[in-house]
Amino acid sequence: MDRFFNRPADVVTQVLNSTAAGAALAVADPASGMRILARAALDRSRVALLSGGGAGHEPSHAGFVGRGMLSAAVSGEIFASPGVAAVHAAIRHCSGSGGALLIVKNYTGDRLNFGLAAEQARREGVDVRMCIVADDIALADAPRPRGVAGTVLVHKYAGYLAELGLTLDDLTERTQAFANSLLSLGLSLSSCTLPGHAPQPRGAELGLGIHNEPGARRIDPQDAAEAVQLVLTPLLEQAVQRFGIGTRWIVMLNDLGGCSTQELAVLADEVMRRIGRERIALMVRPAALMTSLDMHGFSLTLLPALPEYVEALSTPVEPLAWPGVFEPRAPGIFAVVEDAGATAVGAQDGAVAAAIDGIARVLLAAEQTLDELDARIGDGDAGSTFAAGARAVADALRRQSLSTGEPAKLCDELGRLLAHAMGGSSGVLLSILFTATGTALAAGRGWQGALGEGIARMRHYGGAAPGDRTMLDALIPAVEALDQGFAAAARAAREGADRTATMRRAGAGRASYVPEHALVGAIDPGAEAVARAFASLAG
Repeated sequence: MDRFFNRPADVVTQVLNSTAAGAALAVADPASGMRILARAALDRSRVALLSGGGAGHEPSHAGFVGRGMLSAAVSGEIFASPGVAAVHAAIRHCSGSGGALLIVKNYTGDRLNFGLAAEQARREGVDVRMCIVADDIALADAPRPRGVAGTVLVHKYAGYLAELGLTLDDLTERTQAFANSLLSLGLSLSSCTLPGHAPQPRGAELGLGIHNEPGARRIDPQDAAEAVQLVLTPLLEQAVQRFGIGTRWIVMLNDLGGCSTQELAVLADEVMRRIGRERIALMVRPAALMTSLDMHGFSLTLLPALPEYVEALSTPVEPLAWPGVFEPRAPGIFAVVEDAGATAVGAQDGAVAAAIDGIARVLLAAEQTLDELDARIGDGDAGSTFAAGARAVADALRRQSLSTGEPAKLCDELGRLLAHAMGGSSGVLLSILFTATGTALAAGRGWQGALGEGIARMRHYGGAAPGDRTMLDALIPAVEALDQGFAAAARAAREGADRTATMRRAGAGRASYVPEHALVGAIDPGAEAVARAFASLAG
Protein backbone atom coordinates (compact mmCIF):
# COMPACT_ATOMS: atom_id res chain seq x y z
CA MET A 1 0.00 0.00 0.00
CA ASP A 2 1.44 3.35 -1.01
CA ARG A 3 -1.76 5.46 -1.26
CA PHE A 4 -4.74 5.81 1.08
CA PHE A 5 -7.37 4.43 -1.28
CA ASN A 6 -9.72 1.48 -1.10
CA ARG A 7 -10.99 0.01 -4.37
CA PRO A 8 -10.17 2.36 -7.26
CA ALA A 9 -13.81 2.10 -8.37
CA ASP A 10 -14.94 3.59 -5.04
CA VAL A 11 -12.69 6.66 -4.97
CA VAL A 12 -15.01 9.11 -6.71
CA THR A 13 -18.08 8.06 -4.70
CA GLN A 14 -16.22 8.43 -1.41
CA VAL A 15 -14.87 11.85 -2.41
CA LEU A 16 -18.39 13.12 -3.21
CA ASN A 17 -19.86 11.61 -0.03
CA SER A 18 -17.15 13.21 2.08
CA THR A 19 -17.70 16.60 0.42
CA ALA A 20 -21.46 16.42 0.87
CA ALA A 21 -21.15 15.46 4.53
CA GLY A 22 -19.51 18.76 5.41
CA ALA A 23 -21.90 21.23 3.78
CA ALA A 24 -25.50 21.81 2.68
CA LEU A 25 -25.14 19.52 -0.33
CA ALA A 26 -26.82 16.42 -1.69
CA VAL A 27 -25.64 13.58 -3.91
CA ALA A 28 -27.57 11.75 -6.61
CA ASP A 29 -29.20 8.49 -5.56
CA PRO A 30 -26.37 5.91 -5.58
CA ALA A 31 -28.69 3.46 -7.32
CA SER A 32 -28.64 5.73 -10.38
CA GLY A 33 -24.92 5.14 -10.85
CA MET A 34 -24.54 8.89 -11.48
CA ARG A 35 -22.03 10.97 -9.55
CA ILE A 36 -23.69 14.35 -9.12
CA LEU A 37 -23.27 16.78 -6.22
CA ALA A 38 -25.76 19.64 -5.93
CA ARG A 39 -26.81 22.32 -3.48
CA ALA A 40 -29.41 21.04 -1.06
CA ALA A 41 -31.46 24.22 -1.59
CA LEU A 42 -31.78 25.52 -5.16
CA ASP A 43 -33.29 28.79 -6.38
CA ARG A 44 -34.56 27.70 -9.79
CA SER A 45 -35.63 31.22 -10.69
CA ARG A 46 -31.97 32.11 -11.13
CA VAL A 47 -29.46 30.76 -13.62
CA ALA A 48 -28.18 27.35 -12.57
CA LEU A 49 -24.42 26.93 -12.91
CA LEU A 50 -23.15 23.44 -13.66
CA SER A 51 -19.65 22.20 -14.24
CA GLY A 52 -17.72 18.99 -13.95
CA GLY A 53 -15.50 16.57 -15.77
CA GLY A 54 -13.25 13.73 -14.80
CA ALA A 55 -12.41 13.19 -11.14
CA GLY A 56 -8.85 13.53 -9.92
CA HIS A 57 -8.86 17.34 -9.89
CA GLU A 58 -10.18 17.76 -6.36
CA PRO A 59 -11.35 20.05 -4.92
CA SER A 60 -12.57 20.79 -8.45
CA HIS A 61 -15.32 20.60 -9.23
CA ALA A 62 -17.42 19.33 -6.36
CA GLY A 63 -15.59 21.47 -3.81
CA PHE A 64 -16.96 24.62 -5.43
CA VAL A 65 -20.65 23.73 -5.20
CA GLY A 66 -22.51 26.11 -2.92
CA ARG A 67 -24.00 29.59 -2.67
CA GLY A 68 -21.96 32.07 -4.68
CA MET A 69 -20.45 29.46 -6.99
CA LEU A 70 -21.78 26.29 -8.65
CA SER A 71 -25.27 24.84 -8.38
CA ALA A 72 -24.01 21.34 -9.13
CA ALA A 73 -20.98 19.39 -10.28
CA VAL A 74 -21.05 16.23 -12.40
CA SER A 75 -18.16 13.84 -12.02
CA GLY A 76 -16.83 11.07 -14.21
CA GLU A 77 -14.22 8.48 -13.31
CA ILE A 78 -10.62 9.57 -12.78
CA PHE A 79 -9.69 11.79 -15.74
CA ALA A 80 -12.77 10.63 -17.71
CA SER A 81 -15.66 12.86 -18.72
CA PRO A 82 -19.04 12.11 -17.11
CA GLY A 83 -21.67 10.49 -19.32
CA VAL A 84 -24.37 12.40 -21.16
CA ALA A 85 -27.12 10.93 -18.97
CA ALA A 86 -25.48 12.22 -15.78
CA VAL A 87 -25.04 15.73 -17.16
CA HIS A 88 -28.63 15.73 -18.42
CA ALA A 89 -29.89 14.57 -15.01
CA ALA A 90 -27.99 17.38 -13.30
CA ILE A 91 -29.52 19.96 -15.68
CA ARG A 92 -32.99 18.60 -14.98
CA HIS A 93 -32.42 18.69 -11.22
CA CYS A 94 -31.04 22.23 -11.01
CA SER A 95 -32.76 24.18 -13.79
CA GLY A 96 -35.93 26.19 -13.68
CA SER A 97 -37.16 29.43 -15.19
CA GLY A 98 -33.67 30.94 -14.97
CA GLY A 99 -32.15 28.36 -17.31
CA ALA A 100 -28.68 26.86 -16.98
CA LEU A 101 -25.09 27.67 -17.91
CA LEU A 102 -22.66 24.79 -18.36
CA ILE A 103 -19.03 25.69 -17.61
CA VAL A 104 -16.92 23.25 -19.60
CA LYS A 105 -13.17 22.80 -19.97
CA ASN A 106 -12.01 22.66 -23.57
CA TYR A 107 -11.47 18.91 -23.83
CA THR A 108 -13.22 16.90 -26.55
CA GLY A 109 -14.93 14.48 -24.16
CA ASP A 110 -16.31 17.24 -21.96
CA ARG A 111 -17.49 19.33 -24.90
CA LEU A 112 -19.27 16.40 -26.52
CA ASN A 113 -20.93 14.97 -23.41
CA PHE A 114 -21.98 18.30 -21.94
CA GLY A 115 -22.99 19.50 -25.41
CA LEU A 116 -25.27 16.56 -26.16
CA ALA A 117 -26.82 16.81 -22.68
CA ALA A 118 -27.50 20.50 -23.36
CA GLU A 119 -29.24 19.65 -26.63
CA GLN A 120 -31.38 17.02 -24.93
CA ALA A 121 -32.35 19.50 -22.22
CA ARG A 122 -33.25 22.14 -24.82
CA ARG A 123 -35.52 19.61 -26.48
CA GLU A 124 -37.32 19.39 -23.13
CA GLY A 125 -37.72 23.16 -22.99
CA VAL A 126 -34.80 24.08 -20.72
CA ASP A 127 -32.80 27.12 -21.81
CA VAL A 128 -29.20 25.89 -21.64
CA ARG A 129 -25.99 27.65 -22.69
CA MET A 130 -22.36 26.67 -22.54
CA CYS A 131 -19.19 28.56 -21.58
CA ILE A 132 -15.96 27.00 -22.88
CA VAL A 133 -12.80 27.58 -20.84
CA ALA A 134 -9.57 27.42 -22.86
CA ASP A 135 -7.00 29.19 -20.69
CA ASP A 136 -3.92 27.00 -21.24
CA ILE A 137 -1.13 28.68 -23.27
CA ALA A 138 1.29 25.72 -23.24
CA LEU A 139 0.81 24.65 -26.85
CA ALA A 140 1.22 27.69 -29.06
CA ASP A 141 -0.14 26.03 -32.19
CA ALA A 142 -3.02 24.16 -30.56
CA PRO A 143 -6.27 24.86 -32.43
CA ARG A 144 -8.20 24.27 -29.22
CA PRO A 145 -6.27 25.28 -26.06
CA ARG A 146 -7.07 23.18 -23.02
CA GLY A 147 -9.17 24.35 -20.12
CA VAL A 148 -7.17 24.13 -16.90
CA ALA A 149 -7.04 25.88 -13.51
CA GLY A 150 -8.59 29.14 -14.74
CA THR A 151 -11.89 27.23 -14.77
CA VAL A 152 -12.08 27.76 -11.00
CA LEU A 153 -12.07 31.53 -11.50
CA VAL A 154 -14.89 31.14 -14.03
CA HIS A 155 -16.92 29.29 -11.39
CA LYS A 156 -16.37 32.18 -9.00
CA TYR A 157 -17.17 34.94 -11.49
CA ALA A 158 -20.27 33.24 -12.89
CA GLY A 159 -21.47 32.56 -9.36
CA TYR A 160 -21.15 36.24 -8.53
CA LEU A 161 -23.22 37.20 -11.57
CA ALA A 162 -25.84 34.56 -10.79
CA GLU A 163 -26.26 35.93 -7.27
CA LEU A 164 -26.88 39.36 -8.80
CA GLY A 165 -29.81 37.84 -10.68
CA LEU A 166 -28.55 38.38 -14.23
CA THR A 167 -30.45 36.84 -17.10
CA LEU A 168 -28.98 33.82 -18.83
CA ASP A 169 -28.13 35.87 -21.92
CA ASP A 170 -26.18 38.50 -20.00
CA LEU A 171 -24.56 36.01 -17.70
CA THR A 172 -23.39 33.80 -20.56
CA GLU A 173 -21.94 36.68 -22.55
CA ARG A 174 -20.04 38.16 -19.62
CA THR A 175 -18.83 34.82 -18.34
CA GLN A 176 -17.45 33.83 -21.75
CA ALA A 177 -15.65 37.18 -22.03
CA PHE A 178 -14.15 36.57 -18.60
CA ALA A 179 -13.04 33.06 -19.58
CA ASN A 180 -11.49 34.39 -22.79
CA SER A 181 -9.31 36.74 -20.72
CA LEU A 182 -7.65 33.97 -18.69
CA LEU A 183 -4.09 32.77 -19.29
CA SER A 184 -2.68 29.72 -17.48
CA LEU A 185 0.50 27.64 -17.58
CA GLY A 186 1.69 24.73 -15.44
CA LEU A 187 4.99 23.18 -14.41
CA SER A 188 5.56 19.88 -12.65
CA LEU A 189 8.56 18.05 -11.24
CA SER A 190 6.86 14.67 -11.59
CA SER A 191 3.81 12.99 -13.06
CA CYS A 192 0.89 11.80 -10.96
CA THR A 193 -0.10 8.28 -9.88
CA LEU A 194 -3.57 7.01 -10.71
CA PRO A 195 -5.37 4.94 -8.04
CA GLY A 196 -4.73 1.25 -8.62
CA HIS A 197 -1.88 1.89 -11.06
CA ALA A 198 1.86 1.58 -10.61
CA PRO A 199 3.74 4.90 -10.66
CA GLN A 200 5.23 5.82 -14.03
CA PRO A 201 7.45 8.74 -13.11
CA ARG A 202 8.51 11.43 -15.55
CA GLY A 203 10.93 14.27 -15.02
CA ALA A 204 10.27 18.00 -14.79
CA GLU A 205 8.07 19.40 -17.55
CA LEU A 206 6.65 22.77 -18.55
CA GLY A 207 3.18 23.12 -20.06
CA LEU A 208 1.60 19.88 -18.93
CA GLY A 209 -2.13 19.28 -18.79
CA ILE A 210 -4.23 18.22 -15.81
CA HIS A 211 -4.77 14.65 -17.00
CA ASN A 212 -1.16 13.47 -16.68
CA GLU A 213 -0.40 14.37 -20.30
CA PRO A 214 3.27 15.02 -21.06
CA GLY A 215 4.33 18.64 -20.97
CA ALA A 216 5.19 20.81 -23.94
CA ARG A 217 8.89 20.43 -23.16
CA ARG A 218 11.22 18.96 -20.58
CA ILE A 219 13.03 21.31 -18.25
CA ASP A 220 15.55 21.19 -15.43
CA PRO A 221 14.88 24.04 -12.96
CA GLN A 222 17.49 24.30 -10.22
CA ASP A 223 15.31 26.04 -7.65
CA ALA A 224 11.89 27.59 -7.06
CA ALA A 225 12.98 30.95 -8.47
CA GLU A 226 13.92 29.37 -11.81
CA ALA A 227 10.72 27.31 -11.88
CA VAL A 228 8.57 30.42 -11.40
CA GLN A 229 10.56 32.27 -14.03
CA LEU A 230 10.02 29.44 -16.54
CA VAL A 231 6.26 29.78 -16.08
CA LEU A 232 6.00 33.56 -15.79
CA THR A 233 8.11 34.49 -18.79
CA PRO A 234 5.77 33.08 -21.48
CA LEU A 235 2.69 33.98 -19.45
CA LEU A 236 3.63 37.63 -19.15
CA GLU A 237 4.72 37.81 -22.78
CA GLN A 238 1.29 36.70 -23.95
CA ALA A 239 -0.50 38.77 -21.33
CA VAL A 240 1.28 41.97 -22.33
CA GLN A 241 0.65 41.28 -26.02
CA ARG A 242 -3.07 40.91 -25.39
CA PHE A 243 -3.75 43.46 -22.66
CA GLY A 244 -0.89 45.98 -22.68
CA ILE A 245 2.25 46.62 -20.71
CA GLY A 246 0.66 48.74 -17.99
CA THR A 247 -2.01 46.20 -17.01
CA ARG A 248 -2.44 45.21 -13.39
CA TRP A 249 -3.22 41.56 -12.78
CA ILE A 250 -5.29 39.14 -10.81
CA VAL A 251 -3.01 36.17 -10.08
CA MET A 252 -3.84 32.60 -9.03
CA LEU A 253 -1.18 30.12 -7.88
CA ASN A 254 -2.61 26.61 -8.04
CA ASP A 255 -1.10 23.52 -6.42
CA LEU A 256 -1.37 20.62 -8.85
CA GLY A 257 -1.62 18.23 -5.90
CA GLY A 258 1.80 17.42 -4.50
CA CYS A 259 3.27 20.69 -3.21
CA SER A 260 3.84 21.16 0.50
CA THR A 261 2.60 24.24 2.33
CA GLN A 262 6.17 25.51 2.50
CA GLU A 263 6.69 25.07 -1.24
CA LEU A 264 3.51 26.98 -2.05
CA ALA A 265 4.60 29.83 0.23
CA VAL A 266 8.03 30.03 -1.44
CA LEU A 267 6.46 29.91 -4.90
CA ALA A 268 3.98 32.64 -3.96
CA ASP A 269 6.77 34.88 -2.68
CA GLU A 270 8.67 34.38 -5.94
CA VAL A 271 5.57 35.16 -8.00
CA MET A 272 4.89 38.40 -6.13
CA ARG A 273 8.54 39.43 -6.27
CA ARG A 274 8.93 38.77 -10.00
CA ILE A 275 5.65 40.30 -11.14
CA GLY A 276 5.90 43.11 -8.60
CA ARG A 277 3.39 43.59 -5.81
CA GLU A 278 2.36 46.94 -7.25
CA ARG A 279 1.29 45.19 -10.47
CA ILE A 280 -0.90 42.63 -8.67
CA ALA A 281 -4.30 44.04 -7.78
CA LEU A 282 -5.52 40.78 -6.29
CA MET A 283 -4.11 37.34 -5.62
CA VAL A 284 -6.05 34.18 -4.88
CA ARG A 285 -4.62 32.59 -1.77
CA PRO A 286 -2.29 29.79 -2.93
CA ALA A 287 -4.04 26.43 -2.63
CA ALA A 288 -4.89 23.19 -4.35
CA LEU A 289 -7.75 24.26 -6.61
CA MET A 290 -7.51 22.30 -9.87
CA THR A 291 -5.22 19.37 -9.15
CA SER A 292 -3.98 16.37 -11.07
CA LEU A 293 -4.15 13.85 -8.23
CA ASP A 294 -0.73 13.99 -6.50
CA MET A 295 1.23 15.73 -9.27
CA HIS A 296 4.17 17.62 -7.76
CA GLY A 297 3.75 20.90 -9.55
CA PHE A 298 1.92 24.20 -9.81
CA SER A 299 0.20 26.41 -12.33
CA LEU A 300 -0.17 30.17 -12.60
CA THR A 301 -3.18 32.00 -13.99
CA LEU A 302 -3.25 35.68 -14.98
CA LEU A 303 -6.33 37.83 -15.53
CA PRO A 304 -6.59 41.60 -16.15
CA ALA A 305 -7.70 43.31 -12.95
CA LEU A 306 -10.88 44.97 -14.18
CA PRO A 307 -12.79 46.51 -11.24
CA GLU A 308 -15.74 44.18 -11.81
CA TYR A 309 -13.46 41.13 -11.75
CA VAL A 310 -11.79 42.29 -8.54
CA GLU A 311 -15.20 42.79 -6.93
CA ALA A 312 -16.51 39.44 -8.13
CA LEU A 313 -13.52 37.44 -6.89
CA SER A 314 -13.44 39.29 -3.55
CA THR A 315 -17.06 38.54 -2.64
CA PRO A 316 -17.37 35.83 0.08
CA VAL A 317 -18.93 32.53 -0.93
CA GLU A 318 -20.18 29.39 0.78
CA PRO A 319 -17.84 26.66 -0.59
CA LEU A 320 -14.94 26.14 1.79
CA ALA A 321 -12.63 25.01 -1.02
CA TRP A 322 -12.52 28.60 -2.28
CA PRO A 323 -9.49 29.98 -0.38
CA GLY A 324 -10.28 33.68 -0.66
CA VAL A 325 -8.15 36.50 -2.02
CA PHE A 326 -5.80 39.21 -0.80
CA GLU A 327 -4.16 42.35 -2.08
CA PRO A 328 -0.38 41.85 -1.90
CA ARG A 329 1.54 44.41 0.09
CA ALA A 330 5.10 44.78 1.24
CA PRO A 331 5.59 43.10 4.64
CA GLY A 332 5.72 45.48 7.55
CA ILE A 333 9.16 45.75 9.13
CA PHE A 334 9.89 46.27 12.80
CA ALA A 335 13.28 46.90 14.39
CA VAL A 336 14.73 43.91 16.24
CA VAL A 337 16.65 44.67 19.41
CA GLU A 338 19.11 41.84 19.88
CA ASP A 339 20.94 41.03 23.10
CA ALA A 340 19.16 43.76 24.97
CA GLY A 341 20.85 42.67 28.18
CA ALA A 342 24.35 42.63 26.75
CA THR A 343 26.91 45.15 27.97
CA ALA A 344 30.42 46.09 26.96
CA VAL A 345 32.97 43.27 26.81
CA GLY A 346 34.77 42.75 30.09
CA ALA A 347 38.25 41.60 31.05
CA GLN A 348 40.19 39.08 28.96
CA ASP A 349 42.03 35.96 30.13
CA GLY A 350 44.24 34.28 27.54
CA ALA A 351 44.30 30.89 29.26
CA VAL A 352 40.51 30.72 29.47
CA ALA A 353 40.19 31.84 25.85
CA ALA A 354 42.64 29.11 24.76
CA ALA A 355 40.69 26.45 26.67
CA ILE A 356 37.39 27.49 25.12
CA ASP A 357 38.96 27.63 21.67
CA GLY A 358 40.27 24.11 22.19
CA ILE A 359 36.77 22.84 22.93
CA ALA A 360 35.44 24.58 19.80
CA ARG A 361 38.13 22.92 17.66
CA VAL A 362 37.34 19.49 19.10
CA LEU A 363 33.63 19.85 18.39
CA LEU A 364 34.29 21.06 14.86
CA ALA A 365 36.51 18.05 14.22
CA ALA A 366 33.82 15.74 15.62
CA GLU A 367 31.02 17.04 13.34
CA GLN A 368 30.84 14.00 11.06
CA THR A 369 31.15 11.49 13.92
CA LEU A 370 28.37 13.15 15.89
CA ASP A 371 26.14 13.35 12.78
CA GLU A 372 26.66 9.62 12.18
CA LEU A 373 25.75 8.81 15.79
CA ASP A 374 22.64 10.97 15.52
CA ALA A 375 21.62 9.37 12.21
CA ARG A 376 21.10 6.08 14.07
CA ILE A 377 18.52 7.61 16.40
CA GLY A 378 17.45 10.94 14.92
CA ASP A 379 17.78 13.16 11.90
CA GLY A 380 21.56 13.14 11.70
CA ASP A 381 22.24 16.79 12.47
CA ALA A 382 23.71 16.74 15.99
CA GLY A 383 27.25 17.22 14.70
CA SER A 384 26.32 20.15 12.48
CA THR A 385 24.36 21.70 15.37
CA PHE A 386 27.32 21.52 17.78
CA ALA A 387 29.64 22.67 15.00
CA ALA A 388 27.47 25.75 14.40
CA GLY A 389 27.77 26.67 18.06
CA ALA A 390 31.52 25.98 18.02
CA ARG A 391 32.06 28.24 15.00
CA ALA A 392 30.12 31.06 16.63
CA VAL A 393 32.19 30.76 19.82
CA ALA A 394 35.47 30.58 17.88
CA ASP A 395 34.52 33.69 15.89
CA ALA A 396 33.62 35.54 19.09
CA LEU A 397 37.01 34.62 20.58
CA ARG A 398 38.82 35.94 17.51
CA ARG A 399 36.92 39.22 17.83
CA GLN A 400 37.66 39.28 21.57
CA SER A 401 33.95 39.80 22.19
CA LEU A 402 33.78 37.32 25.09
CA SER A 403 34.65 38.40 28.64
CA THR A 404 37.05 35.51 29.25
CA GLY A 405 38.39 37.18 32.39
CA GLU A 406 34.99 37.55 34.09
CA PRO A 407 33.36 34.11 34.64
CA ALA A 408 29.77 35.23 35.33
CA LYS A 409 29.71 37.61 32.41
CA LEU A 410 31.38 35.03 30.16
CA CYS A 411 28.67 32.47 30.91
CA ASP A 412 25.96 34.99 30.20
CA GLU A 413 27.58 35.85 26.87
CA LEU A 414 27.93 32.18 25.94
CA GLY A 415 24.28 31.62 26.78
CA ARG A 416 23.18 34.44 24.48
CA LEU A 417 25.54 33.39 21.71
CA LEU A 418 24.50 29.73 21.67
CA ALA A 419 20.80 30.58 21.78
CA HIS A 420 21.25 32.66 18.65
CA ALA A 421 23.72 30.55 16.68
CA MET A 422 23.31 26.91 17.62
CA GLY A 423 19.65 26.13 17.16
CA GLY A 424 17.85 22.90 17.99
CA SER A 425 17.11 21.62 21.46
CA SER A 426 20.82 21.17 22.18
CA GLY A 427 21.46 24.86 21.59
CA VAL A 428 18.61 25.90 23.86
CA LEU A 429 19.66 23.49 26.61
CA LEU A 430 23.28 24.67 26.56
CA SER A 431 22.07 28.27 26.55
CA ILE A 432 20.00 27.51 29.66
CA LEU A 433 23.02 25.82 31.25
CA PHE A 434 25.36 28.79 30.72
CA THR A 435 22.76 31.45 31.52
CA ALA A 436 21.77 29.83 34.82
CA THR A 437 25.41 29.10 35.64
CA GLY A 438 26.29 32.75 35.06
CA THR A 439 23.48 33.85 37.37
CA ALA A 440 24.75 31.51 40.09
CA LEU A 441 28.36 32.70 39.65
CA ALA A 442 27.21 36.31 39.96
CA ALA A 443 25.50 35.35 43.20
CA GLY A 444 28.81 34.10 44.64
CA ARG A 445 28.61 30.37 43.93
CA GLY A 446 31.76 28.51 42.92
CA TRP A 447 32.13 26.83 39.52
CA GLN A 448 30.99 23.40 40.65
CA GLY A 449 27.94 24.68 42.49
CA ALA A 450 27.08 27.14 39.72
CA LEU A 451 27.26 24.43 37.08
CA GLY A 452 25.08 22.26 39.31
CA GLU A 453 22.51 25.05 39.37
CA GLY A 454 22.73 25.27 35.56
CA ILE A 455 22.14 21.52 35.28
CA ALA A 456 19.14 21.78 37.58
CA ARG A 457 17.64 24.42 35.28
CA MET A 458 18.30 22.19 32.26
CA ARG A 459 16.48 19.33 33.95
CA HIS A 460 13.59 21.58 34.96
CA TYR A 461 12.94 22.95 31.48
CA GLY A 462 14.04 19.98 29.42
CA GLY A 463 12.38 17.28 31.51
CA ALA A 464 15.33 14.86 31.31
CA ALA A 465 17.02 13.03 34.18
CA PRO A 466 20.11 10.83 34.59
CA GLY A 467 19.60 7.56 32.73
CA ASP A 468 17.35 9.13 30.08
CA ARG A 469 20.11 8.81 27.48
CA THR A 470 20.92 12.49 26.95
CA MET A 471 23.93 14.77 27.33
CA LEU A 472 23.11 14.88 31.05
CA ASP A 473 24.44 11.33 31.40
CA ALA A 474 27.92 12.67 30.66
CA LEU A 475 27.53 16.19 32.04
CA ILE A 476 26.27 15.36 35.54
CA PRO A 477 29.06 12.91 36.49
CA ALA A 478 31.65 15.27 34.99
CA VAL A 479 30.49 18.20 37.11
CA GLU A 480 30.26 16.00 40.22
CA ALA A 481 33.93 15.04 39.71
CA LEU A 482 35.06 18.56 38.89
CA ASP A 483 36.44 19.21 42.38
CA GLN A 484 39.00 16.46 41.66
CA GLY A 485 40.29 18.25 38.56
CA PHE A 486 39.67 18.22 34.82
CA ALA A 487 41.20 14.78 34.29
CA ALA A 488 38.74 13.18 36.73
CA ALA A 489 35.86 15.12 35.21
CA ALA A 490 36.89 13.96 31.72
CA ARG A 491 37.00 10.30 32.84
CA ALA A 492 33.58 10.60 34.44
CA ALA A 493 32.15 12.21 31.30
CA ARG A 494 33.59 9.49 29.06
CA GLU A 495 32.22 6.71 31.28
CA GLY A 496 28.82 8.40 31.32
CA ALA A 497 28.77 8.79 27.53
CA ASP A 498 29.79 5.17 26.99
CA ARG A 499 27.00 4.00 29.31
CA THR A 500 24.41 5.54 27.00
CA ALA A 501 25.29 2.88 24.42
CA THR A 502 23.97 0.23 26.82
CA MET A 503 20.69 2.02 27.55
CA ARG A 504 17.77 0.43 25.75
CA ARG A 505 15.34 3.25 26.33
CA ALA A 506 15.57 7.01 26.07
CA GLY A 507 13.48 9.07 28.44
CA ALA A 508 13.72 12.37 26.57
CA GLY A 509 14.66 13.85 23.24
CA ARG A 510 14.12 12.44 19.76
CA ALA A 511 15.67 9.12 20.78
CA SER A 512 12.66 8.54 23.06
CA TYR A 513 10.60 7.85 19.93
CA VAL A 514 13.08 5.31 18.54
CA PRO A 515 12.58 1.54 19.05
CA GLU A 516 14.91 -0.19 21.50
CA HIS A 517 16.84 -2.22 18.93
CA ALA A 518 17.99 1.00 17.20
CA LEU A 519 19.52 2.35 20.42
CA VAL A 520 21.71 -0.60 21.41
CA GLY A 521 25.39 0.13 20.84
CA ALA A 522 24.86 3.77 19.83
CA ILE A 523 26.34 6.44 22.10
CA ASP A 524 24.09 9.45 22.53
CA PRO A 525 25.61 12.21 20.38
CA GLY A 526 25.00 14.91 22.98
CA ALA A 527 26.75 12.87 25.66
CA GLU A 528 29.61 12.18 23.23
CA ALA A 529 29.99 15.91 22.58
CA VAL A 530 30.16 16.60 26.33
CA ALA A 531 32.75 13.87 26.82
CA ARG A 532 34.95 15.29 24.05
CA ALA A 533 34.62 18.81 25.46
CA PHE A 534 35.83 17.70 28.91
CA ALA A 535 38.62 15.64 27.31
CA SER A 536 39.79 18.84 25.65
CA LEU A 537 39.83 20.65 29.01
CA ALA A 538 41.85 17.81 30.54
CA GLY A 539 44.43 18.18 27.81
